[in-house]
Amino acid sequence: MDADMLYKYLDAYGGLKMLYYSTLMFTNATQLNDPFDCHPAYIHLSGEMTTPYKGWSPEIVSWLEYNKRLQRRDKTYICSLSKVHDSILMWSYYSKHSGICIGLDMEKTRKYLNRMTGLFLGCPELEVQYRDVVNEPGSMKDSNDFLCYHFATKAKEWQHEKEVRLIAYDPDPMYMRLLPGQYEEESFFKKLTRIFPKKKEDAYMDWKDVRAFLDIGGECFETVYLGVNMKDKDKENIIKVARKCNPNIKIYQMTIDPEAFRLKEELIER
Repeated sequence: MDADMLYKYLDAYGGLKMLYYSTLMFTNATQLNDPFDCHPAYIHLSGEMTTPYKGWSPEIVSWLEYNKRLQRRDKTYICSLSKVHDSILMWSYYSKHSGICIGLDMEKTRKYLNRMTGLFLGCPELEVQYRDVVNEPGSMKDSNDFLCYHFATKAKEWQHEKEVRLIAYDPDPMYMRLLPGQYEEESFFKKLTRIFPKKKEDAYMDWKDVRAFLDIGGECFETVYLGVNMKDKDKENIIKVARKCNPNIKIYQMTIDPEAFRLKEELIER
């Protein structure tokens, strides 16, 4: 497997949008599906970190550092990728194998990453470390080390993901936008609001739901893998959009290996 390839698992609709708009989506670190992920309570301070607070009680120091880490997390956006494209569990997470996996040529993608204002260049690509307990290393000397450790440490239960993260810290507003159709109410909910009018505070949109998008070139999209259970219509649309995005893209259909519990891929010829 090409060492410079990383993969993005999505549902069929999400994959279609990624190819159509040629973007990488970054999600706020507070919005990840694992509540332990990036949570500041799981980073334990070493004695070295308390030196700026000489004379302050340990309780106050702990409170100050905890809130500082909360603020850092609020400003951090993450694009999650994987080193593998054939993980049965990963495919299961996305619409029961009816989704898509997009292969990115990272050598080409990095040229666009370097243009993104707010990309955390101290550790732009972080290979996630999986641990039972999160403890801050005593050798941590600066904020770069801290952020790299904080945003790339997960529970061992997730190690099958083989995740690599792209980190954007406090990205420029020019990269921030809503997903297509986001916050548009469905007709059912519109009917409900006529019966139960929204309170003023309920109409407030959480800014953390806004995503950051980095536009990249079609040449970055090297491969597309289609789920075993993908619907024919979704398959047709994705193939069409993928080839328009990059005429040289390779598209594979994932299949079940009859001899083992694993997935195989078959190239879809033109």
